[in-house]
Amino acid sequence: MDQAEQLRNIIKMQVQPQKASRVITVTSGKGGVGKTSLAVNLAIELQRRGKRVIILDADFGLANIEIVLGVRPIFNLADLMFKGKNLKDIVIPGPEGIGFISGGSGIKELASLTRDQVFYVMQSLSELDDMADVIIVDTGAGIADHVLEFAAASEEVLLVVTPEPTSITDAYALLKTLNRTQDFQASRTVIKLVSNKVNDWKEGKEIFNKVSVVADKFLNIKLEYIGAVLNDGNVSKAIIQQKPLVLSYPHTAAALSVSYLAGNLQGKPVFNGSKEKGIKRLFTNLIHAKMKK
Repeated sequence: MDQAEQLRNIIKMQVQPQKASRVITVTSGKGGVGKTSLAVNLAIELQRRGKRVIILDADFGLANIEIVLGVRPIFNLADLMFKGKNLKDIVIPGPEGIGFISGGSGIKELASLTRDQVFYVMQSLSELDDMADVIIVDTGAGIADHVLEFAAASEEVLLVVTPEPTSITDAYALLKTLNRTQDFQASRTVIKLVSNKVNDWKEGKEIFNKVSVVADKFLNIKLEYIGAVLNDGNVSKAIIQQKPLVLSYPHTAAALSVSYLAGNLQGKPVFNGSKEKGIKRLFTNLIHAKMKK
């Protein structure tokens, strides 16, 4: 019996959570497009709308979520996997009641888990599905393996693009590389585009049109457009202050844009017919993909 078959048997043994959370993976083709700030502020806005939200920082090379939130986690996913910490130990409370989990080096180590470790991780993550209505996964930027793995494993992806020509080009490059990834299936992943740092709503829609037309024509990937965030100097100020924009500058153009975006996102849940959903589905796919390498 190979490792992939062992994983499937382990998953079947798990007690199913009473509910499955909605998992939204946020990514981008390049850095510097405001992806992490958007993920944090969206989390707060969704929490304000009555959803229990937890952010998972899956960019293990950096600690941007910690900076934007102004919090420093004591434990991370690796501590759950290898040091016997439970889920409540690694979920750090954030502003407005959101939760935050640092991925640390844990995501790198998924492929090296033993059978017992896989069982423990999946059992713990099943609890996470009961703790949150929405889990926002903030990945790294670009076409690194771990970014592509998360996107391919996800049911719902938020692709952040800015008006910069390099951002548009790199967003398409991400989609093109993702489309070639062995475990990616366009039929099971909904990709939604957000135009960030735009001067007006028209520019936001134009960015979507540029990316979606070529993605549809050459990759057979159909994108959804859920809105834009207006360019606003207060975003940088909030990051320097280490306080999320919607808390520090709630009535500014960008903050109001994020609020509108959250409402639009909340109104467009994913229904793709998959029986297995939530964070358990995401990590099942991730571990399965890593074991095949």
